[in-house]
Amino acid sequence: MMLNIYDFYDKMERNNIMLSFKGDITSELLTSVLQIMESKLDNLQEEPKIKKKVYNVLVECLQNLYHHLDEVSTDQDEKIRSAIFMIGKIESQYNIITGNYIKNSSIEALKKRLEDINLLSKEELKEYYKLVLSNGEMSSKGGGGLGMIDIARKTGQKLNFNFSPVDDKYSFFSLNIKISQ
Repeated sequence: MMLNIYDFYDKMERNNIMLSFKGDITSELLTSVLQIMESKLDNLQEEPKIKKKVYNVLVECLQNLYHHLDEVSTDQDEKIRSAIFMIGKIESQYNIITGNYIKNSSIEALKKRLEDINLLSKEELKEYYKLVLSNGEMSSKGGGGLGMIDIARKTGQKLNFNFSPVDDKYSFFSLNIKISQ
């Protein structure tokens, strides 16, 4: 067993994982994670501009997990609200990776929204953000997809996402956000 732990540690070390978590996402957890990451960014003596960008994108990613996490029913009829996130840094690029269960019935709408966001230029993202904000369009779980638009705006990168089928009801949605200086 200890060898497996070392292999896991070594893999995390090679990928420069600063923080990782798997489990139930609570508001208390989010507060703690943000405090830990703020402290880590301070310890790295990161430039204020990049520190703010990483922190703000992390807030959006974690809020998305918290608000859009689909509960999965187990064979014993238990409800599981489990997700995973990791934050790493390779050279001057930060990676924020999140993963959570999503109902298969929700995939098409989310995929379309993410693909639409990826098609927009920086200026178009700014206009789209204002439009969604002024429309007052809200999803069933609050927000109007503003978080994803905001992540794309702040990073200047395309949203890198994937849906992995789990069973006939659920898939696993993963998002890998890259933040460069």
